[in-house]
Amino acid sequence: MGTRMITSTTEGAQMSTKKIAARAALAASLLWTAAFPALADNTLKDVRYAAGSGGKVDITFEFDQPVGAVNAFTTDVPPRIAIDFPETENGFEARRLAVGSGAAAAVSVVEAGGRTRAVVDLFRTAGYTTRSNGNLLVLSVEPGAANSPAAVAASPDPAKRIDSGIRVSAVDFRRGEDGSGRVILRFNQEGAQANLRRDGNRLFIDVANAQLPAEQQRRLDVTDFATPVVRLDPASKDGGTQLVVATEGLFDTSAYQTGNEYILEVTPKGAATAAVGQAGASAQPQRYTGKPVTFNFQDVPVRTILQLVAEESGLNIVAADTVTGNLTLRLINVPWDQALDVVLRAKSLDKRRDGNVVWVAPQAEIAAFEKAREQARIDLEGKAELVNEIIAINYANAEEIATLLTEGAKQSSGGGGGGESETGFLTARGSVSFDTRSNTLLIADTAKKVEAIRELVAVLDRPVDQVLIEARIVIAQESFAREVGARFGISGQESDVVVSGSTESNRNYLNGVAAANAALARYNFELAEYDAAIARGETATRPTLPNTPLPTFTDILSTRFAESTVSKLAFTILGNELDLDIELQALQEEGRGEVVANPRVITANQREAIIKQGDEIGFVTITGSAGAQTATVQFKEAVLELKVTPTITQDNRVFLALGVKKDEISDLIAVPGGGTVPQISKREVSTAVLINNGQTVVVGGIYEFEKREDLSKVPFLGDIPGLGNLFRNRGRSSEKAELLVFVTPRILQVAGAQR
Repeated sequence: MGTRMITSTTEGAQMSTKKIAARAALAASLLWTAAFPALADNTLKDVRYAAGSGGKVDITFEFDQPVGAVNAFTTDVPPRIAIDFPETENGFEARRLAVGSGAAAAVSVVEAGGRTRAVVDLFRTAGYTTRSNGNLLVLSVEPGAANSPAAVAASPDPAKRIDSGIRVSAVDFRRGEDGSGRVILRFNQEGAQANLRRDGNRLFIDVANAQLPAEQQRRLDVTDFATPVVRLDPASKDGGTQLVVATEGLFDTSAYQTGNEYILEVTPKGAATAAVGQAGASAQPQRYTGKPVTFNFQDVPVRTILQLVAEESGLNIVAADTVTGNLTLRLINVPWDQALDVVLRAKSLDKRRDGNVVWVAPQAEIAAFEKAREQARIDLEGKAELVNEIIAINYANAEEIATLLTEGAKQSSGGGGGGESETGFLTARGSVSFDTRSNTLLIADTAKKVEAIRELVAVLDRPVDQVLIEARIVIAQESFAREVGARFGISGQESDVVVSGSTESNRNYLNGVAAANAALARYNFELAEYDAAIARGETATRPTLPNTPLPTFTDILSTRFAESTVSKLAFTILGNELDLDIELQALQEEGRGEVVANPRVITANQREAIIKQGDEIGFVTITGSAGAQTATVQFKEAVLELKVTPTITQDNRVFLALGVKKDEISDLIAVPGGGTVPQISKREVSTAVLINNGQTVVVGGIYEFEKREDLSKVPFLGDIPGLGNLFRNRGRSSEKAELLVFVTPRILQVAGAQR
C-alpha cells in the first residue's frame, strides 16, 4: 500500500533553479504558441500596500499574468490571513514586507511545492475582502475584528454575468443529534460558487452563478426543530441566489461544499449537548479543541487541504495513494480537527492516529487493514502456549463464576463471533473448571487471557451489602350487629305476672316454683307416713325437709337478668289456665380488633429471603371403593409468610420484590366417605416497589366487607302495618377487615462490598 508523507515543515524555496527551468520551458513552448495556449506558470512580481481611511489597509499583489483562482483561510491564534496562489512562482525578492498600519502588521511571501503563499500577520482579528483586476489582486483588511470574513472574490457585474446553467434544485433543513441545524442547498450540477457572511443574527449564503427557480422561492419556518435556526428565506438577487438564514441565541457556524451540495451547520455554542430541562446543568465540553481556522477552497485537491491541516495542527499526516479527488468547501472559524473530520466525511475517508502521526485512507481500506491485523492477532494467539492457573474464590460461588465465564458470556453476547467468543471470555482453546469443596477455579488458557480473567474475578469476588427488611402486618377488624323485635308465647301455668330478661328465664322461674312445690308435697307425704308409723309403734326415720327454696324476683333480677342480655325484656302474664309470654328485643353490638405481626429478616443484596410462622393442618382423606378404602393423612399450611428479594441501586435506594401471605383456617369440610378437609382463608400481597433507605411504605390494603340483614315474622300478622312490628323480628350485621403491610428496608453496608 503506497503512501505519501505530508508534514508541517515548510520546504525551503529554490527560486533561481525554478526560474531557469521555467524560462527554458517557456522558450521551448514558443514553437507551439500559434496552435496551443501557453503552459507557463504565473509569477508574483510585487507586493505593496496603501493605508486607506478609517484604518483600512489595501494590500496589492501584482502578477505577470491575469490572476486565477485563489484559496484563502484565516486563523485566530495567532491572528493572520493566508492566501494560496496555485501554480505560481514567487518573484518578490523581499521575503517580508512590514506594514504596521491598521490591523495589518506585515506580509510574508514564501514558495513551496509549486505554489506561493502570502501570509498577512495581524495585530488583531479582522475581516477582509479581495478583488481582482487583470494582473492585480487587492486584499482589503478591515480595521478591526469582524463577525466573519467576507467573500474572497468580489461578485462580478450582474449585467455582464453569463448564465452558467446552474440551478437550485432544493432547499432542505435537518436537525442534528447535538441540537444543531443543518441547511442544505442542492444544485442541479457541480460548479456553484457559494459564499457565506454574517450580519448580526442573520446568515447570508450568496450563490452568484446559480439561479433560483420560482418554485423554490418560499419561506421555511423551522422553529419547531429546536435549533438556533428559526427561518429560511431563499430569494433571487442580481441574477443569482441569496438564502437568508434567521437565527437566535449564541451559535457557531461551519460550511463546506461537496459535489452539488452546499452544507451550512449552525451549532449552539457551549451547551449544544446539554440535557433539555435540567436546570443548572453544566454545559458539555466541546468535542473539538483544535485552533480555529478558516478555509475557503474552490475545487482544490484533497491532498492540498490535508497539507494545510498538517501545517496548522503540527501533526504528521500520511495520506494513502488512494486518497484522490477535489473538494470545494468553506469553513469559517472552526477548529482544525473539526475541519479535518468534515473533509474526511465529504470524501468517505477515515483516519487512524498513533502519537503525532495520522494515517488517512479510504474507509474501506482502513477497515480491511484492521480486519487483517485482527485476524493476524487471533492466529498468533491460537499458537500461544497455554498456562494453568488456580484462582481462589472468597465471597462468590465458584460454579456461578465458571458459568459466567463460559455459557453465561455466550448468552449475554448473543453468540458473538470470532474465536474468542466460542467459550465466553476464554479463547477457543481455553477451558475453566471449578472445585466446590475448596471453592476455587481452575483456568487453562494463554497467559494474557489468564491475567485478564484474574482481574475480572477480582472485581466479581467481593462481598455485597445486606438489607434488613422489617414488616409490620396489621389486620384491622370492625363488627356491628343490631336486632329489634318481639316474641309471644302461651303456656298453662297459673300464678301472677313474672318479669325477667327473656321468656326462657320466665320458664326457668316457673319450673323452679313447680319443682319446689313438688318436693314440698313429697316431704309432707313422707312426714305423714312417719307420723302414722310412730302411732302404730313402729320404728321409722323422720324425713328431712328438702333444700329446694322457691325462686324469688330478686333472684330473677340479679341472676337471670345478669346471665341474659340486657337487650331483652320478657313478661309472663299468669292466668287461671293459660300463661301469656311477651318478649321485647333490642340489641346493638360493636366490636373492634387488631392483629399485628412484626416479621424481620436480613438477606444479602439480590438474594431471596423467606420467613414464615404458623401451623400445618393435618387432615384425612379416604380414597378407594367400599371395602377397599384407604385413609391418607395430608398436611396444609396456614402460615404468616414474608418473601422478599432486595436490590440495592447505585443511588443507595432499595428495589423490593415483595410477597406477604397470611392464611387462617376458616372451616373443616366433611368429605363423603369419611374424613375432613380444611378450608383456608387467604390474605396475600405480591408487589415490587422502589423506596429510599430507611423509608416506610404501605404495600397492603386488602379490604373485606360483609353486610347481612335478617327478618323473621309471623305469617300474615307480621305484615299488618304498625301492629305488624309486634309480630316480626329484624336483624342487621356488618363486618369489616383490612390487611395492611408496612415495609421498611435498611441497608447494612459491608466494608469492601461491590455496589
